[in-house]
Amino acid sequence: MMTEEQRYLFDLNGYLHIPKALSEGELEAAREAAERYINTAPDDLPEGFSAEGKRHVHGFAFDPALGRLAMHPAIWPIVKELTNNKPRLTSGSLVVDFPNTGDSEPLRLHCARDDFGWDAVRYEVRDGRVFCDDLVAFPYFTDVNAEDGGLLVVPGSHKSYFQRPPGLFNNGVVESLDDLPDGVVNVTPKAGDFVVMNEALTHGALPWQPADRLRMFLVLRYHIQYRSIKDFPEVISGRLSPEIRELTARAGYTDVKGIVRDG
Repeated sequence: MMTEEQRYLFDLNGYLHIPKALSEGELEAAREAAERYINTAPDDLPEGFSAEGKRHVHGFAFDPALGRLAMHPAIWPIVKELTNNKPRLTSGSLVVDFPNTGDSEPLRLHCARDDFGWDAVRYEVRDGRVFCDDLVAFPYFTDVNAEDGGLLVVPGSHKSYFQRPPGLFNNGVVESLDDLPDGVVNVTPKAGDFVVMNEALTHGALPWQPADRLRMFLVLRYHIQYRSIKDFPEVISGRLSPEIRELTARAGYTDVKGIVRDG
């Protein structure tokens, strides 16, 4: 179960920032695995792995130190509650913002409703618990400082009944902290932190500013288990632990996965 504080803040803001979620050992192992992925020549990567710009495909499956973060104790109760005990991991990319060479670009503000329609994502509170069927967890492996850039959110926007006017918030493009509109917040996690976010929340990113440091984190995407989304390739599934493989599996409306029933 989520704590009362987590439930309140998630319902209020649409996201949670969980500091110091990873132990030093967990962080070191995850960071080493992520660096090994991004530093491996494309022709030497195992089958199923590739880099597409800043996105390193299926990064969570590259090493067990990354894969087990999908059920990390800091977020597992949250993921279970938000999906009404019917979670499915549907994506797990490693994202890297490399040191800025002057060509870093902002990520336009958006959300699932903007991209796919008002009915694309569901959010509600029932019986004292929060439910949403599309959420993301970001475990961070490097520090993001106050002037670095990175994640932007519009707190509370996940519950808006109105379409965001196209011209609002600099037409959805925020290029620097100097232009940060009222109502938009720059979230700055440190290495070892988690951010958990509802995909109904309007979010984007400032350009990454540091010329001597990178930003590195996983994007772990969860849906309700009966949502019809493409399965992972067998070459990726075969690398996962039995627990994480079960987490990635589709299941019926009333099914209870063993990973939920047992913990």
